[in-house]
Amino acid sequence: MIGCGLLIRVHARPGREHDVEGFLREGCALVEDEVGTAAWIALRVNCTTFGAFVAFAAEEDRRAHLMGRLTTALLDRSDELFVRPPTIERVDVLGAKLPEAGKRLSHLGDLGY
Repeated sequence: MIGCGLLIRVHARPGREHDVEGFLREGCALVEDEVGTAAWIALRVNCTTFGAFVAFAAEEDRRAHLMGRLTTALLDRSDELFVRPPTIERVDVLGAKLPEAGKRLSHLGDLGY
């Protein structure tokens, strides 16, 4: 059962929007081996604001993700890609409906931003 998560928001530097989008699209591959990461969803809020929602069953899974490859890459590229450091908020999940375990949602394509 999903119990906690992370809500991450980043603001792309002017001209780096496509790089941020690419980074987030490729991010799923970096969390594939994180057994405690129940869901990882990359988001585009508007032309320059992006983010991710990550869900976990337990706090130790969330801590492991925060020490993982994607978080390290996000922080390493922060000055290059973002106008300010990422906002990473710890959240409690009150309810969730997720696809069957092991099914990966395919990339949804360009939405025209």
